[in-house]
Amino acid sequence: MDWFANLNGSTEIIFKLSFAAVLSLIIGIERELKKKPIGLKTSIVIATFSCLLTYISIESAYKAHGHEGVNITMDPLRLAAQIVSGIGFLGAGVILRKGNDSISGLTTAAMIWGAGGIGIAIGAGFYLEATLSVFIVLIGIEVIPPLLAKIGPKRLRSKELSLKVVVSNTDSITKMYEYLKANGFYIESIRIKDIILDNNIIKHEIYIRLSILTQKNTVEFYHSIINLEFIETVEVESI
Repeated sequence: MDWFANLNGSTEIIFKLSFAAVLSLIIGIERELKKKPIGLKTSIVIATFSCLLTYISIESAYKAHGHEGVNITMDPLRLAAQIVSGIGFLGAGVILRKGNDSISGLTTAAMIWGAGGIGIAIGAGFYLEATLSVFIVLIGIEVIPPLLAKIGPKRLRSKELSLKVVVSNTDSITKMYEYLKANGFYIESIRIKDIILDNNIIKHEIYIRLSILTQKNTVEFYHSIINLEFIETVEVESI
């Protein structure tokens, strides 16, 4: 890619900004397809401005001229280093903790950080490395997980569910637990809460976080639970 070195200043920055936007477009579309909170527009903004700031940082270092008696020393990538730190607040904004103690948004936060990395790499002139990184990340997100879900270990072929049921007595709690174990469900955690009604009748609310094989339909799982005679109400959520 020696021909990049022959680009003049204006053409070079236009090319770098455009290239950064195109690569971030790939990441943004992937997030949009999965209906994530930060997608196409945010990725383009982050990568494009990261590229711009990196370019300015490098050019400023080379264009700075010392004066008589003044020694000016500048790090060409000092501003780029601050970009990585600054993107952190965007990542923190998409990491969510749900009521069932599950955490979501980590991948999206990492992709935001990666979009900044793309901009920095393009701004510094690492075109091939930036392109290769994008495709490696896409393979890691879109190809490998579905493959492991089909041919990987049983633990990787399962998906997590949050189950909340209400039963009328303590014997039903034991029956619920034994039913899940007997049918091959892996119980991650269990929490039991007593509910006192107005007539002083005590009900038992059971929160269970469990894993089921991806081949099993969540709706079918719901029907199998609601049809148990000792279950009064059921709530199922895919994590």
